[in-house]
Amino acid sequence: MRPYPIILAGLTIAAGGAALYPLFAAGDAAMFPYSDAEVVAEGRALYADHCAACHGADLEGQPDWRLTDAQGFLPAPPHDDTGHTWHHPDPLLFAITKYGTEAVVGGGYRSNMQGFGEALSDNEIIAVLAYIKSTWSPRIIERHNRMNRDAAAVSQ
Repeated sequence: MRPYPIILAGLTIAAGGAALYPLFAAGDAAMFPYSDAEVVAEGRALYADHCAACHGADLEGQPDWRLTDAQGFLPAPPHDDTGHTWHHPDPLLFAITKYGTEAVVGGGYRSNMQGFGEALSDNEIIAVLAYIKSTWSPRIIERHNRMNRDAAAVSQ
């Protein structure tokens, strides 16, 4: 596995006490390496092992993902074009994946989405997110890239 930069506006993530990864290369819209076949293949395998049980083998999410269940939790959303994953900039997606939704969102938000920071390295999280993004339509990818550029510009 090779290291690659990640993207963030104002948020830096400690890599297990190692170097801090700055998310968002200055002015760069490349973000998660969704066009890198090697990274995407790694991400696909990691997604199958760590994410598909809840988010679906085809990124379809759980039924009624917009409605809370009997315990007050939201089911796992889809990660395809029909979901809301692409509505969030890469830094937020990275943080949610690493730390879990409740830890990032706060305010009593109830989610079964655990953080994967102890199960996956930062680069593995990036690979999973690159895989997810690689499945989106060109229109959604462009909208997401524009959102990331805008977020990067705000942070500078």
